[in-house]
Amino acid sequence: MEPLPSSVLPAGVRSRILPDINGLDIHILEAGFEPRGRPAVMLFHGFPELAYSWRKVLPALGAAGYHAIAPDLRGYGRTTGWDADYDADQSGFRFTNLLRDAIGVLYALGHRTAEAAVGHDFGSAVASYSSLARPDIFKRMALMSAPFAGPTAVPFDTDGKPPAAKAPDIHAALAALPRPRKHYQWYQSTREANENQWRAKQGLHDFLRAYYHYKSADWKANKPYELKGWIAEELAKMPTYYIMDLAEGMAESVAKEMPSAAEIAANKWLTEAELKVYSGEYQRTGFQGGLNWYRARTSGRVTPELEIFTGRTIDQPSTFISGKSDWGNYQAPGALEKMQKSVCTNMKAIHLIEGAGHWVQQEQPDEVNRLLLAFLKT
Repeated sequence: MEPLPSSVLPAGVRSRILPDINGLDIHILEAGFEPRGRPAVMLFHGFPELAYSWRKVLPALGAAGYHAIAPDLRGYGRTTGWDADYDADQSGFRFTNLLRDAIGVLYALGHRTAEAAVGHDFGSAVASYSSLARPDIFKRMALMSAPFAGPTAVPFDTDGKPPAAKAPDIHAALAALPRPRKHYQWYQSTREANENQWRAKQGLHDFLRAYYHYKSADWKANKPYELKGWIAEELAKMPTYYIMDLAEGMAESVAKEMPSAAEIAANKWLTEAELKVYSGEYQRTGFQGGLNWYRARTSGRVTPELEIFTGRTIDQPSTFISGKSDWGNYQAPGALEKMQKSVCTNMKAIHLIEGAGHWVQQEQPDEVNRLLLAFLKT
């Protein structure tokens, strides 16, 4: 696999492949790589994203004196060595193995520590568990768009007490609503999800355009707020990119919100040329690698090992940066408050940026860079 061509990258950002790291050849984008010895900052992307999602952040970190490193995570882009088969072993996508990937990249580049783990969307979970498990390596943590509610809990003080009541079946409850619905994470775990998006009737490029538009501040109906709880009636208040109509796939869900030609032409944060980098990569790889992250989570087969961290807190300096129009802040009811009040004991600030939805580091990069650099220098 060849690196990304320099023609699609900002000045000062380079693409290369790091061979033989935890069974993978890992593609990275980096800035500030000269001179050697600069402090490292690791950037973890989400779905359906790539290392390229940090293209507007990498140059600012490099200019500020950091070695900024953004890998295509396992299952994505130009990183190879993972299995794209739906029936492949999911264990490679468990968070402890993703942490091994991250440490492998950091060490390969000659760093024993990183000034910060920075994560967006699903990458927020990688940054969180990296910070939780190895505070000696990751000195700070910055999360974007996905609050971390803490590690998997172990039942406590149960001896001699009746078993806890079984939680209601949220999927049955969503399906039974007057407008039948389903949760996107469990849809993304199904066998048909990859083909639905990869072979979307509207074409892959237009699918991604609609998906990015629908979750951004450009879609004016994105006015999120805290939900009352993990109950069907509350979850159903979210848009269909999170709580989908029961009978539709993701491609059909986002097609209804396809922006007009004029809206596409006016989009400055994700131009057609930039979107073609995404669509070109996903046309080649499909989505199954990224979808395997959902499968590893929703199956329940690989998450019990996270119970080893039960009760642990993240004590490094931390911050949360997100778009004010991002439903990701609230899709897990109570997570934002729990992160701020108990999970992160040294949470410096929570920033919700005007004019940004879910893709905050792309929609409002100048403000993200200002906040991130201020946090790193504090």
